[in-house]
Amino acid sequence: MIRKTTPKAPKKTEQKAAASALMPLNKYIAQAGVCSRRKAVELVKEGLVRVNGRVELEPGYAVQPKDAVKVSGKLIAPVSPKEYVYVLLNKPAGYVTTVQDEKGRPAVVELVNLPSKPRLYPVGRLDINTTGVLLLTNDGDFAQKMSHPSFKASKVYDVKVHKALDPQDLELLKKGVRLTDGVAHVDEYFILPDQSKQKVRITLHSGKNRVIKRLFEQLRYFVEKLDRVEFCGLSKKGLARGTWRFLTKREVEKLKKM
Repeated sequence: MIRKTTPKAPKKTEQKAAASALMPLNKYIAQAGVCSRRKAVELVKEGLVRVNGRVELEPGYAVQPKDAVKVSGKLIAPVSPKEYVYVLLNKPAGYVTTVQDEKGRPAVVELVNLPSKPRLYPVGRLDINTTGVLLLTNDGDFAQKMSHPSFKASKVYDVKVHKALDPQDLELLKKGVRLTDGVAHVDEYFILPDQSKQKVRITLHSGKNRVIKRLFEQLRYFVEKLDRVEFCGLSKKGLARGTWRFLTKREVEKLKKM
């Protein structure tokens, strides 16, 4: 006699593990190379994302294996780690650090032409007229971690202000200057050799938005030129303005270990 057995229902711990393995919608969008996770949250809340034909307004929705996800009408899917691309660009002035611009201004992604046409997006932001080192990638997790304010990446900038710099003011920058979102300071400074004494090299770890310009504004200086010469130890050495290169495997591994 063959005894029939009823399949056991999954234990609650197994159900929780399966649920936690599902990817949140905003992460799914980022992993598809559409934009950063933060921007993905905005897209979802703006009603631009559909799951199985239905508008989904919850960024934390757990995407099921068979779900069809569309952003602005385009079907998307996460990029495989084998397809991840990491690029270092020497950004020129006049380019916005977004995937596209509502005002029609040129975007930095237009400067990187790859045969595979991956959907790259910038890691963090540089103002339209700020130049220098900028990373671009289609690795959503990497971009999220590197651009988050809590990461406090090491950055080196060459700054030109509208008048001669007072060394006492630069010392104030080291001690700390109060901004609207808290106190910020620079780690080191070096006045660059220039007769006008208007140029200085600044090293800092602050993740605050537009922190260099705001620091100098507090000391009554107007920043005329801003060039990021290093980011997390990566420099633009050997890269002409507007050109780019792939990060080496070693460089990527080092960044991910930070």
